[in-house]
Amino acid sequence: MAQHSVPDTMAAMRLTGHGGIDALVHDAQVPVPRPAPGEVLVRVTATAKNNTDRKAREGLYPTRDKGDVTSFAIGGAPTLTFPRIQGADIVGRVAAVGDGVDAGRIGERGLLDFNIYASPRRDINLTPDYYGHGADGGFAEYVAVPSDQFHAVANPELADAELAAMGMCSYQTAYHMMTSAGVGPGERVLVTGASGGVGTALIQLCRIVGAIPYALSTPDKADALTALGAEAVLDRSDMDGFVERVRETTGGAPLDAVMDLVGGEMTLRFIDAMTFDMNARSTYPRLSIAGASGGNVSEILWTVIYLYQVQIFGVSHGTREEAEQLVAWIRSGELRPVLHAAFPLSELHAAERYFVERSSGYLGKIVIVPDAQWAEHGAPYALPG
Repeated sequence: MAQHSVPDTMAAMRLTGHGGIDALVHDAQVPVPRPAPGEVLVRVTATAKNNTDRKAREGLYPTRDKGDVTSFAIGGAPTLTFPRIQGADIVGRVAAVGDGVDAGRIGERGLLDFNIYASPRRDINLTPDYYGHGADGGFAEYVAVPSDQFHAVANPELADAELAAMGMCSYQTAYHMMTSAGVGPGERVLVTGASGGVGTALIQLCRIVGAIPYALSTPDKADALTALGAEAVLDRSDMDGFVERVRETTGGAPLDAVMDLVGGEMTLRFIDAMTFDMNARSTYPRLSIAGASGGNVSEILWTVIYLYQVQIFGVSHGTREEAEQLVAWIRSGELRPVLHAAFPLSELHAAERYFVERSSGYLGKIVIVPDAQWAEHGAPYALPG
């Protein structure tokens, strides 16, 4: 193993079991991992928070309406074991390399493709898992990850916290929602949950591929979402007459596709907004689902689905190919960060509370920065006051 000076222990926030934020315990004497062959050891400078951190902690991944399934186990068995260091969207610098990795990578800044892939296939990811769930993640000072998934991003115009805000958990999920549904140039696409990490990523990605994004959010965020690229912002606080408002906003045309992070009782309204004039369509109505913040159960008339030929795509994680395309767009400057605020690692409890109780001004991502890196990489993005 080739390395710069690496300590034996580190500070980390360890998830000790399912439960509330008290299950997250700060420990300053966690052994620093050593990179296995084909891995790099990363000195973490910033890790973005994602909703999956909270859901995994609280055990909110049921596969049915009832039951106490506490962790998703798509590969057949649960991989979340305790203690676990969460945090998927990791940015940092290579501090050491395992056997078979070029020592010239030491010192390189990069962004992690957060997936734990079950196979080497580049075009599909059938049993997804991720760093921070099936293996330790970035809510720590160091993490060991596969060398080929730690993508170099030099871009000096991007601070580490900003780069973490463009992490793969949100952007790759967003992109896979679009590729699954075949979103193309000129198509009208509704983005629900538009102010969060996946939503803001979807707005930008729609513009990159030439689609026209319409955001579902609240009026106080309309200016920011429009500046990001939304064609218009529809008020989610008033869903009565939603289809008619879509018709007015689009000039009478139905939505071509919906990228949905909400679910619940809104699902049927979203389908109606795609199907109110089938004669005006040139493609099938498409619904990509990657979240259920509005409820885990939706009542849908199957006659509507099959008669209107609505195509439904469930999305969790993307592929190696999609991750590499996203990194290319980051390097070229076509994607830009939407960073809301940074918190020190030792204040992860406060960050978790803020994430759940987020105010009306919330837009984008929260990033967690190790205390030892705070002055350089976190303090400039701390919440005011």
